[in-house]
Order: sequence, then structure tokens, then C-alpha cells
Amino acid sequence: MYNRILIANRGEIALRVIRACKELGIESVAVFSEADRESAHVRYADHAFCIGPPKSIDSYLKIEQIISVAEVTGAEAIHPGYGFLAENAHFNEICRSNNFDFIGPTPDAMEQLGDKNSARAVAMAAQVPVVPGSDGLLTDEEHAVETAKKIGFPVLIKATAGGGGKGMRVAESEQTLRTALQQAQAEAKAAFGNAGVYLEKFIDRPRHVEVQVIADHHGNVCHLFERDCSVQRRHQKLVEESPSPLLSDKTRTAICDAAVRLVRQAGYQNAGTVEFIVDQQDNFYFIEVNARIQVEHPVTEMVTGIDLIQTQIRVAAGQPLPFKQEDIQLQGAAMECRINAEDPSRNFQPCPGKITDMFVPGGFGVRFDSHACAGYTVPPFYDSMIGKLIVHKPTREEAIRCMLRCLEELSIEGIATTPPFLTRVLREPAFIDGTVDTKWVERELLA
Repeated sequence: MYNRILIANRGEIALRVIRACKELGIESVAVFSEADRESAHVRYADHAFCIGPPKSIDSYLKIEQIISVAEVTGAEAIHPGYGFLAENAHFNEICRSNNFDFIGPTPDAMEQLGDKNSARAVAMAAQVPVVPGSDGLLTDEEHAVETAKKIGFPVLIKATAGGGGKGMRVAESEQTLRTALQQAQAEAKAAFGNAGVYLEKFIDRPRHVEVQVIADHHGNVCHLFERDCSVQRRHQKLVEESPSPLLSDKTRTAICDAAVRLVRQAGYQNAGTVEFIVDQQDNFYFIEVNARIQVEHPVTEMVTGIDLIQTQIRVAAGQPLPFKQEDIQLQGAAMECRINAEDPSRNFQPCPGKITDMFVPGGFGVRFDSHACAGYTVPPFYDSMIGKLIVHKPTREEAIRCMLRCLEELSIEGIATTPPFLTRVLREPAFIDGTVDTKWVERELLA
């Protein structure tokens, strides 16, 4: 086991990794920008070093600075968290070439699955269903039009790199396809430095279901069941839960088995998430792999009783998984609401600033993962998420009631936050019935 781990991230995920390290008897090294000097992850780490100015491009994305801190502090491994450099194969390779273990998959597996086009090829080789689409990247407009006519309109243009909805457009005709193609390529180039796009058949009103997987260096691969992340706004998740409310036992088994086949096919190690869309007929299709730990990992921890961050660290250190597939049981229902520093009444405008007072809910089965507290100033330079409210109860109905109680109790003064909107979501009949889809929020609540 490691003696010292550097966390190449900030905020709640950095604090989450620091806590896991402390419980394993491992020293933690935090890095921080000048804007995060007073952040909780800096305060609670065993060692902390400033790596640059507030903007992430000058700090959290500075690979040479992070490696220098790891060398100076004698860290043996680097945990990337999520976002920033977490899925950067180049950073992964540099860590390993400098003799630091990277707590995540190998660079090869990350490259293979990080590119959506090559990931589709891996999925097909593993006999995992994929959405009908183009064979490889689109070469030009005529190629796009010819492909779209084969698979049928409407079609979805998707960037092969990145995520978050960037480089993604729906085209319902040849004319809109030509325009949308140029827009998607330009947006993908600007966001990811890669203009490559491909086509998929557009699935109307799908649900977003993802499967948590973990694999060690000894050939053991397990899934930890699924999460439903269908409550989204502009491709950003708002509420996540496990189990998915509408999956049949047969489909649940099939989708989880498919995820395991795919990561085996890729030779994947450590934690990852295999994402699917599920149509109205309960057919599921692979869309991508997140080769890292995800924001919503606590949902899976609550329903399985498995500490995913500690397991990540153990696996990276070469230890075999301490459980087998048959040992993992899905217990009860868990739900997570992302608490963002945004103003829902102003089109979710980011709302940085000082938190003047804060009260966090508690009680049986309640968890709040956050780096924020009274007196903390939310900086304007990073993602607006300041916390994650998670509940775990025997049934989904009880989990919804508990979450509503917790959202009412949660008090954050000084800035606008999203609990009032989340409360509205959880009270909607469609959410209670579990019949929402990925466009439901925008179609029904924000139109």
C-alpha cells in the first residue's frame, strides 16, 4: 500500500479522496490554485502546495507543476478525481513515466475508450448493442448525408472527443444536417482541439442509465449495478439514483453483463462507468465510457456498501478486488441531488460569492459531500457544483420523501443555489413515477 498520494484536483472530490486516504493510513498531498487557498481540501490534507493562479489552465491543468509537487513530496501515486486531467491519457502516461502510479485505467485503455468512435468499435467487438450510426468518423458533408439516409432521419451528430453535450447536434433533414455538421465540428474543435464527429440514429426521449464497473490487475471484473441519470438540463445531470426505477430485472442483468463484457474487451483496470441510453421499449444502447470516478459515485456506494475510492486505491496498488460479483448486493434505493451555486430564476446563471451561513441536513441514511461551509467564497473560475446531497432508504418512495425533507433543511445563505428547483423536480408526478427522460426537464419544466 502507498505511503503518500497526491490528489490532482480540487473541491469536494479532492476532500473525498483525502478522507479515503486518512482511513487507509495514507498521507495526502493537496494542490491548489490561489483562488482555493482557503478551501477545505487544502485545510485537511497532510501537505498542500499552491500550483498557480486561479484559472484552471494556469493551475489544475499544469501537468509539470503537478509532477513537480509529486516529486518534491515523495508521493507514490496520483489520484486525478474527475474533470480537469482525469481522462487525459497524456497526463496518465507522464505520471507513469515519472514512476508515479496513476489511480485509474492505463493510458491505452483510456485512449481506446475515451474516443467515442473507437469505443463504439470496442463495444461491437464485445457484442454490446450500439446505436445504429456511421462506420467511423465523417469525412465530409456528402458522407454525412449518405450515412444519414441509410440509418434514417433524425440523426445525432456527436463529437468523438469530450462530453457535456459539446459538439452535439440533432438534424432532422438533409438541409439541417449540413448546417449542424459545420456547427458541431467547429464547437468540437474549439472545446477539445478535435473536430472529428460521427453520426448516430437519434433516439427520442431516452433514459440515461450507466453501469459502475471496477476491475483489478488480476483479471477480476465486477459491476456494481446501475444508476439512472435521466434528470438532466443541457446534458448536465441534476439528480441521480440507483436502482433505475423502470428497468426490469431481465434488462438490469443484461445491461450490467454488457458493461462487464465491454471493459474486459478493452483490458480496462480500476473504476469506470459504462453509459447507455434506454429507449421506450427497454432496448439499451452503449454510448460511451467515463474512464474515471464519477460525481455520482456515492449513489453506488450507498446501495452496495462498497467504498469506491478506497477500492480504486487498493486496485492501483496491485491488490485484488476484495469481493466477487456474487458478493455484491443491491440494497434499498439511493438518490443524489447536485447542489450548484446557480440561480434557477435567472436561467441557472452561475452565482459565485461568499456563503454567509450554511446549515447541512442530517439523519439516518443522509450524506452531504461538500467542501463548502459558512464563510467560504465560491470562486467564479470553476464548475458551479458546491456539494452533493445523498440519501439512502429501503424504498424509492422513502428516498424521495427523505430527499425532500433534506432539501428543505439545507440552508445556504449569501448566494443563490439550486435546492428550490430540485424540490420542484422531486414533486413532479413524472419523477415520482420514474417516467422522465433526458429532455424532460427542458421540455416540461423550463419550456
